[in-house]
Amino acid sequence: MASPAANRLATPELLAPEAWRTLEFVSDVHLSADEPATAAAWRGYLAQTQADAVFVLGDLFEVWMGDDQCTSGDSFTLECTQALHQLSQRIPVFFMHGNRDFLAGQGLMQACGTQLLADPTVLVLGQERVLLSHGDALCLDDVRYQAFRTQVRSPDWQKSFLAQSLPQRQALASQLRLQSQQAQAQRLAAGQSWADVDHAATDQWLQSTGCQWLLHGHTHRPAHHALPSGRYREVLSDWDAQALPPRAQVLRLQLQPGQPSLLERHALL
Repeated sequence: MASPAANRLATPELLAPEAWRTLEFVSDVHLSADEPATAAAWRGYLAQTQADAVFVLGDLFEVWMGDDQCTSGDSFTLECTQALHQLSQRIPVFFMHGNRDFLAGQGLMQACGTQLLADPTVLVLGQERVLLSHGDALCLDDVRYQAFRTQVRSPDWQKSFLAQSLPQRQALASQLRLQSQQAQAQRLAAGQSWADVDHAATDQWLQSTGCQWLLHGHTHRPAHHALPSGRYREVLSDWDAQALPPRAQVLRLQLQPGQPSLLERHALL
């Protein structure tokens, strides 16, 4: 087993410039042409944010079937990428893969002007170290999903999948989405909930990277969780402008020189 020091060296780090004072984090926006209200809320946020940097921690899109979506003539995708590109002309924007957009590559990064982050990445804020992740890799009780995740993250699988035409990939994605919804309905009918992040694994990640807290999405369960070790994790909200009440939340980190950072949740709707 690798030592904590070796693990720390293996985990990429992003050093925040001293000039940064306000950082904003979002995840699980699930942009889709079928959800115009959520897309409108997202574009409104991008146009109005006053942050020094924005971090998108996975699942920006409901589904992403390859970077040729950027040049497919899809007006919705073009609208979304242009909105992000406009923001990235003002401030740095960072993107991390989620379980829905793990096929996002440099083509999408270039179209949006975003910088791709590895999962996980340590964000270094002066003396403070924050571990950033989408969160799905820590949902260890969902054995079926973890096997699927390992398969689709392999370079060979992705090369074979991306060799298919975009319509073929989109049809397969629709089929997989239907299977996922059916599996979710079966779990709910059986009184089972979706697996949450494993706290022991979270603590191990935090200890090996020298971080005090983890910031992640994926679970759609926004909350502050204290761990037995004294460390903690903050969970980002998903976005759904049509829900009752609507969900569109940004987590804002205010950096104060010589003082602990201030974490605030802001609902946009």
